[in-house]
Formats: sequence, structure tokens, C-alpha cells
Amino acid sequence: MSSEIGHRLKLSVFGQSHGRAVGVVIDGLPAGEPVDEEALYRFMSRRAPGGALATKRKEADRPVILSGVADGHTAGSPLCAVIENTDTRSGDYANLADVPRPSHADYTARARYGDAVDMRGSGHFSGRLTAPLCIAGGIAKQLLARRDIYVGAHLLRVGGACDEPFPLRPTRELFDAVAQKELPVLSDEAGARMRAQIEAAQADADSVGGVIECAAVGLPAGLGSPMFDGIENRLAAALFGIPAVKGVEFGAGFAAAAMRGSRHNDPYIVENGRVMTSKNDAGGIVGGITTGMPVVVKCAMKPTPSIGKTQQSVRLSTMEPEELTVKGRHDPCVALRAVPVVEAVAAFTLLDILLEEFDHGAF
Repeated sequence: MSSEIGHRLKLSVFGQSHGRAVGVVIDGLPAGEPVDEEALYRFMSRRAPGGALATKRKEADRPVILSGVADGHTAGSPLCAVIENTDTRSGDYANLADVPRPSHADYTARARYGDAVDMRGSGHFSGRLTAPLCIAGGIAKQLLARRDIYVGAHLLRVGGACDEPFPLRPTRELFDAVAQKELPVLSDEAGARMRAQIEAAQADADSVGGVIECAAVGLPAGLGSPMFDGIENRLAAALFGIPAVKGVEFGAGFAAAAMRGSRHNDPYIVENGRVMTSKNDAGGIVGGITTGMPVVVKCAMKPTPSIGKTQQSVRLSTMEPEELTVKGRHDPCVALRAVPVVEAVAAFTLLDILLEEFDHGAF
């Protein structure tokens, strides 16, 4: 089971949703970097379950760092951290091994790994595994911030309700302000419309999808490579590892297909002695290489497959049609809690790229 990513900086995620714990091993962190565990916990609390618009599963999601940190600093050795699972209800999932949820990995996991696969709480395919991603990304965000590189995200869309896009040059202060909101949006009016969409789906025993926009500011021009190892390639590969991500686009993305070149091209300008662009439809990347403008990426998140409505499935043991009503505690909109996860994965990937470009001393 491939749950590892990274080049110079490697990340490996382990555990199952209803196992004893989930966790992460990070290999390649520079030695001597301060790790603020309280700041890490505050970041992770943005992803944690609970609240009126999320699953009612109650998990503190406080990571325990087992190795790789000494006296509050990275030690150069692999960092291992775990989060215990404490509020599991495996009985809610007992029937799903034989009657798989539509659009969920219940069937494909069994087809790939057989009857022995642990799918309690969705097992290793669960959104629960995004908590370890936030450990790695939360630490990466701290290292990047000390180099004046900041990563932030917001809910751009939930159902038919849309937020404003990030401005041309978002700031750390804007990222921090959005992160403090229950609904991480730029426009509170848009947030109210999104809340109504989520509550309506929840009341109807249904779910709703969304789009997350993420930006990274402070990156120098010239990072990345053409063809198969570009910034888009690396970010897309990592972001598609987040459960429920079904689409990734950079800058104008698919909207560029409806534009003429005269509209899509980003004019170059000189600003404070640096080459910049007057707009950013390229998303800060051209030819797989950063331009020095903010890197902007959007992730489309599908609606949660686990819904209370009756759905059509099959009973695998008899190969007969069967109706399924999913029990348990599930998010009516996974995009809401995925905002910090997208930040985490983007930050980890960008840190990996920077460590490749510069040796540890220069970084």
C-alpha cells in the first residue's frame, strides 16, 4: 500500500481510522529547526472533528511526537508522531464490508486487498488519515514561515455558494484572519451562504461538495523543472492523495480553455527591481517553474459518499442488488475541514522542493 511521498523530504502515513492510532514518519527535516508544538496543535485543531457542520466524532487530535525532536528542535533523525483514536464506533461499519457504499473505497479496497483489508471507519482510506498529513504540513509551515514563505487557503465554493478569490498578492495577515473563522472564507456573506448549503444538505440526510483555493507567497522565481518534475506535477501528485479530491487546477485552470491568449497571458512588469506580472492567470508557474508570483492552486472536493439517504448497492456475498442506508457520523461537507489539509500538503511539498534546490546550510 503506497502511502509515502517526497523526494529530499519523505513522508509516510500509517494507521487505520478505527485502529489504535494514526501517525506519520517524516525523514529529511533539517536539524536544529525549532518545532512549536502548541502552534502545531492550534493548526491541527482547524481540521479536528466536532462542531455543528462536521462529524460528531470527538477526537482531540493532539499529536505525540515520539522521535526526531529534542529540546524543542529537530534532531536530524526521522520524526515520528502519532494520534490515538479514542472515539470509534466500528459497529456502524459492520455491514459495509458486504454492501459497499456507492462512490466510496469499500468495494475497490476489497477488490485490491481482499477480505483481510481493515475498513472499519473506512480504514486507511478514511479522511482520518489527513490528521497525520496536518502534522507534517504544520511543521513544514513553521519552517517556511521562518523564511518568509507563507501558505494559506480558504473555501472558494460550497455547492452553489462562492467566495471571493484570493487577491493578486495575498498576505500572511489575510491567511491568519481567514484561519480564525469557523468557515474559512474571505467574505462573511459568502460564508453565510455556504453555511446554508451545508445545513440544507445535512437536513436532507445528504452531502455537498466544494472547492478550496490555496496560495503560497514568498517563493522565489526559478523553482521547479519542465516536463515531469514541475511545480504543478509535484503539487498535484500530493494533493490528489487527500481523500475526496477529484480535481486540481492552477491559476485560471480550466477557465483558460475559454480564453484567448491576449486575455490569459500575464503581462510582465518591473516592481521594486523585480520582474513580476500584473495579473496571475498562470498561478505563479510557467513551464513547471515558479515566476515569483504567488503559487495558486484549487482543489475540487467531492460530496461525502456516506449519506443518510437510501442508495442502491449490491451484497457482495450473494451478488444481489441491495439498498443501503449508511449509519454513523459523517461530514456533510468534507471541504470545510479539508482547508488546513490542503495547506499542509502544499506546504510539505513546497518545503521538499526547496530542500532539493538548496543544501541545508543555504536553506
